[in-house]
Amino acid sequence: MSSTTSHSLLLRPTSTVICSHLLILQTFQDWTMLESSAHWNAVAVFPALYWRCHARVFAQFNSWCSLVDNIRLSVLILKDQKAAYRASVLFCFNPASVFYSSLYSESLYALFSLRGIFYVFSGANTVAVIMLALSGSARSNGALNAGYFCFQALLQAYDATVQKKRPLLAIQALVAGALRSIFIFLPFFAFQAYGYLNICVHGSSDELRPWCKAKVPLLYGFIQSHYWGVGFLRYFQVKQLPNFLLASPVLSLAVYSIVHYAKLLHRCFQRTSVHKQIITALEKRPVVSYRRSDDATILSEPPAGLTKKAQGSSKAKQRKPVATEIAPATFHDSTTPANQNIEEDQDACSILLLPFVLHLAFMAFTALFVMHVQVSTRFLSASPAVYWAAAHVLASPSRANRRWGYLICVYFIAYILLGSLLFSNFYPFT
Repeated sequence: MSSTTSHSLLLRPTSTVICSHLLILQTFQDWTMLESSAHWNAVAVFPALYWRCHARVFAQFNSWCSLVDNIRLSVLILKDQKAAYRASVLFCFNPASVFYSSLYSESLYALFSLRGIFYVFSGANTVAVIMLALSGSARSNGALNAGYFCFQALLQAYDATVQKKRPLLAIQALVAGALRSIFIFLPFFAFQAYGYLNICVHGSSDELRPWCKAKVPLLYGFIQSHYWGVGFLRYFQVKQLPNFLLASPVLSLAVYSIVHYAKLLHRCFQRTSVHKQIITALEKRPVVSYRRSDDATILSEPPAGLTKKAQGSSKAKQRKPVATEIAPATFHDSTTPANQNIEEDQDACSILLLPFVLHLAFMAFTALFVMHVQVSTRFLSASPAVYWAAAHVLASPSRANRRWGYLICVYFIAYILLGSLLFSNFYPFT
């Protein structure tokens, strides 16, 4: 079976799951909105529902596209279509689903972020830069995605210095990575500059605002600190204990994800040297090509520009009917026994997991110690590593992991219902 067919089989059941889920969630939220309106009439409510319908179509389109990108990215990094499928189903029912099916920035951010990261690891750097810059326009934390280009630049610089003995090529890789990272930060800088010019330079007030006099004037940072009470450990108050309890499931899952993949990378580096991991990641990085008819992803071996040995092996592998980098080809013809212990082998372990772990660790630390902690549910909802780790727990045959997998499923479903009730009735959720 070709890789095109396998991706089609992967997308069909998952798209059915997300479409049915979003339809149910949309109906439930509309009902709760009507129930929460004590004095509503047809003239006021039905036009609102009309525009809410258009907004949901836009949000759900973004959600479906981000689901497709999550599948592609998961297959690309994990090289396991079963794990990618489980992670994608969990993404369909993620605890922040209420924000993905309403006119909120989460679905748009997830779309640009996941697609941009996918293009980074696929080698389409120009498209990746644009997508990640757009993710920074949707949400300010999208600027953190520049770290993936920094990781790419470090790998390329190491390869140029150690493997190819070309220091100028290493400098070129570092400069290119820095320029791409700056471009991703441009939306954030543009917003700060716009606020500074309008309030501090051309403002009508006689007295400058305190943030205008700062060495680095950051409008958004001042608003968060002054009006919202955002800051390191400032949210650690007894009265905020319910919000910590509300965020504890996703933070616990994030910590498990970080610890799990940190141990996996540690075992990986014990078996294989870091040098070999970097060379393997660069020489065997898949390339993505698209067929416009079905937009199917085809994974092949390295492009021009890599070593001749890698190019020769790629031609030989392209003659095979099934991509050898992905196993199994489909979810239905695998010969792996159901009761086989799920253990990460050397092929599943890759240094490419490292930037995802670091990204998630930074975001989880910020969510717990700096931000309003209840925002963690949607703040971490676009992190692929969370769903990869949850999918790993669900696939584990051990009795303890089965219990944790059951709790994960209950948590995902319960927060969909809880979020729809609280958010639609203007109660604090995240």
